[in-house]
Amino acid sequence: MRIDVRAVKRLRESVDAPAVFGPIVQAIGASSADLSRLRVVCDWVQYRNNFREVVDYRPVLGAWPGRQEDGGLEIAVDLRRCPDIDLATRTKEVLAEVSAETDRQAAGADQEPGGDRVALEDWVPGRDSCIWRFNALYWQALSQWEKATGREYEQALPGGESDARNQEAARELILELFKIWDDLDARQALPEELYIVELGVGNGNQARTWLDAFAELDVARGRDYYHRLHYLMGDYSPHVLERARKAVAHHGDRVNALVLDATHPAHTLGFLAGKAFLVYISNLYDNLPSDEVACIDGRMYLVEVRAYLRAAAARRIAETYGLALDQLGTLIDRLLRLGPELLSVSLPDRFPDPEHAVTFWRDVWDALRLQERYVPMAGLDLYEISPSLSGEILRPVLEAVGDIRMHVNNGTLSSFADTLPLLHPYGRLQCHDLFLTDRRQYRTGFYGPGKYDGSVVNWVNGPLLQLIGNRRGFDVRFSPFKQRPSANVKTLTAQARD
Repeated sequence: MRIDVRAVKRLRESVDAPAVFGPIVQAIGASSADLSRLRVVCDWVQYRNNFREVVDYRPVLGAWPGRQEDGGLEIAVDLRRCPDIDLATRTKEVLAEVSAETDRQAAGADQEPGGDRVALEDWVPGRDSCIWRFNALYWQALSQWEKATGREYEQALPGGESDARNQEAARELILELFKIWDDLDARQALPEELYIVELGVGNGNQARTWLDAFAELDVARGRDYYHRLHYLMGDYSPHVLERARKAVAHHGDRVNALVLDATHPAHTLGFLAGKAFLVYISNLYDNLPSDEVACIDGRMYLVEVRAYLRAAAARRIAETYGLALDQLGTLIDRLLRLGPELLSVSLPDRFPDPEHAVTFWRDVWDALRLQERYVPMAGLDLYEISPSLSGEILRPVLEAVGDIRMHVNNGTLSSFADTLPLLHPYGRLQCHDLFLTDRRQYRTGFYGPGKYDGSVVNWVNGPLLQLIGNRRGFDVRFSPFKQRPSANVKTLTAQARD
């Protein structure tokens, strides 16, 4: 048996090691588990709302579907919540569940066991899980969620606001742009139309801060850049765009709003190829669909997931809304397809108004969990990150530091690769987000998925972004967010090499 602690700092500061590891090791030692094929992975899950049990298990599958030969078993422990439960009892329950699953497989049973989990989907790669349908629903029906919670989404962020909404940072960036434009103008090389793009516009506060500062500085410097400016706001939520549009209405036709897929921005913005002087992104990349991959004992695995509700929670929700338990999954799927407003229209007896449908949505989201397993990968070259990116690019990161589990950030890598061609030769992409900047960080902490209110958050694999940028001729650098260096948010800057 091997114990892998991925909470190095917390282990010294916040964890009562004997109280945690003693009961777990005793329970495992008293079981019939094959200790030679077992490891215990301990994380500190910093998100109070998340998709994990305090103690759970992850099968490491062998080369053949449905069999665990040459695989093993991983017991996953959330160190943060360990004091809240009886660890020995919970560990025994987990091992009993593993034993029951093994017996079911040995008997050749096709159906899922009754157990304590009500599955909402089949096993899928992380990016295909229904948690991302919930994430999309959150942004599409944001006004209804905010009405139910009584707070705007930014108030759910640590500190109650985004680190990127900062006037000083906006002014600094604008002055850097002015310097580039002045130099180009002096050489009569400045285009007549000056394009700025913002992806993921939120409530429009960033666009308003940036545009107000731009107009003020333009007047102060005696230039006429403002009247040549085209500020394009892109988001996949029409509601979010409309709210952002109202925030910048006083800038009139300087601003245009476009509905787009953030993972493939060039599908909508292709006309900007080579023209954008700035693509500005804030708190978007950590909210895009992602797989996870792992290297265990030198072998590559894809982490498959399955969303579920604990049986007790599923029964409680079903009883609250007058459902049979086997109807619950169908109704959840209907919510994700229609949204709360149309769900109430289609089922007025059960949901007399959208507010009741939102309450159902919030109840399910709060109870939603993810089960995980490791599935062998046939080869990194056969794994598709996105239609234009092969999994082969993962090799330098996966093979560099021994056993590791990390995010692929499929949606982010696709978005990043799709955005770089939009930049003017003197343009830049700047992004404020939750970035990991060293692959070794994955061995010392937990970085998602977590829940921010009604959305999903994963930290972003910075080394992969650097690989993609470098292979396309761009320097990709990370720096602390200047206005609050202690914040988790970091700044990514990508510019074409000279």
